[in-house]
Amino acid sequence: MLEKLQDVRRRYEEVNLRLQDPTVISDNEQYRNLMKEYKNLTPLMEAMDEYQAVETAYQEAKALLDEGGLDPDFKEMVQQEFAENKEKLEPLQQKLKLLLLPKDENDGKNVIVEIRGGAGGEEAALFAHSLFRMYSMYAASKGWTYEILSLNETELGGVKEIVFSLQGEGAYSRLKFESGVHRVQRVPETETQGRIHTSTVTVAVMPEAEEVDFDLDMNDLKIDTFRSSGAGGQHINKTSSAIRVTHLPTGMVVECQDERSQYKNKDKALKVLRSRLLQQKQQEQKDAIDADRRSQVGTGDRSERIRTYNFPQGRLTDHRIGLTLYKLESIMDGVLDDVLDALITADQAEKLKAAERE
Repeated sequence: MLEKLQDVRRRYEEVNLRLQDPTVISDNEQYRNLMKEYKNLTPLMEAMDEYQAVETAYQEAKALLDEGGLDPDFKEMVQQEFAENKEKLEPLQQKLKLLLLPKDENDGKNVIVEIRGGAGGEEAALFAHSLFRMYSMYAASKGWTYEILSLNETELGGVKEIVFSLQGEGAYSRLKFESGVHRVQRVPETETQGRIHTSTVTVAVMPEAEEVDFDLDMNDLKIDTFRSSGAGGQHINKTSSAIRVTHLPTGMVVECQDERSQYKNKDKALKVLRSRLLQQKQQEQKDAIDADRRSQVGTGDRSERIRTYNFPQGRLTDHRIGLTLYKLESIMDGVLDDVLDALITADQAEKLKAAERE
C-alpha cells in the first residue's frame, strides 16, 4: 500500500504543477481533465496527510514511553496520546485502502432512470409511480434536479413506463445499485376483500452519456414521428410531435412524446439512446474482462429480484445484502440513505476482499 500511496502522491504533485502551466490553462479540455483528476486525488492526499500526522504522533509517544524516566503527570499525558493515536490508525488505514480502490469512471455522472411496471397490471403501474415519487423526493433532499424524458401514464394515476434524468453531485454513485426488479406486497386500493397482492417493477439506472462518451452515428438511426397518446385529457397533441428513434445496428428503440416540440422530443430520445448504448458497451467490456466474477451488489442484472417492499409489515428487504428495515413509510418518502449506504458499504467490502486476494 505504501508504494501505491507514494505513486499517487507523485502524480498529485505532477498534476498540481501542470495546472499552473500557462499552456495547460489555455487548453480548456486538458485543463478540465486535469482539474477533474486533481479533484479526485485530493481526498486521498488529505487522508494520507492525516494518517501520517497520526502515525508520527503515535511513534513519538511510543518512543517516549519506551525510553522511560518520565514525570508521572507527563507520562500519563503521553500514555493518553499514545492510546488515542493507536486507536485512530486502523480506521485511517481502512479509509486509505478504500480510497485506493479503482474508481468507477461513471460515479461523477448524472443518471437516467427507467422505471417500468412488470407483473401485476394496474397495481404494478401504481407502484412504478410510487418509486418515481421516492426517487424524486430523494433527489430533492440532495439538492438534485430531475427532468422527465418520457412518460406513459395509466387512467388510474399509475405509470406503465417513465424515463427521467437526475442531475446532481454523486447521482450515479448513490443510485447505481438500484437497477433490478423491485417487488411490492400490499393491498391495492382496488382490492375489496383486503387480500395482499404481489407485483413487480423494473428499474434501470444508467450513467448519462455525453457526446464525447459515445459517438452516435446519425446514419445508424431511423427517426419516425407520430401523434402523442396517453391517458387522455385536453393536452394530448393533435400534431405528430412524438418521436421514435431506432438504432439500426442494435434494433434498440426509444420513444419520447412528453414535449409538444418535435425537436425537444428528439433531443430527449437521443439522450436516452446514447446512455443505453453506452451502458451496453460498458457491460460488454465488463463481461469480456471478467466473465466469471459477479460482485455481491450492483450486478445490473435487470431480471434479478433485488428488493421487496412489504407494506402490511412496514418492511423493506434488500435481498442482495440481507438488509431489513422496518421504516418503509419514510423510505417511500425519499429517506433512502440507510439503504444506499448499506449497499455501498457492502460493495466496498467485496472490492477490498478482491483486492486482498490479488
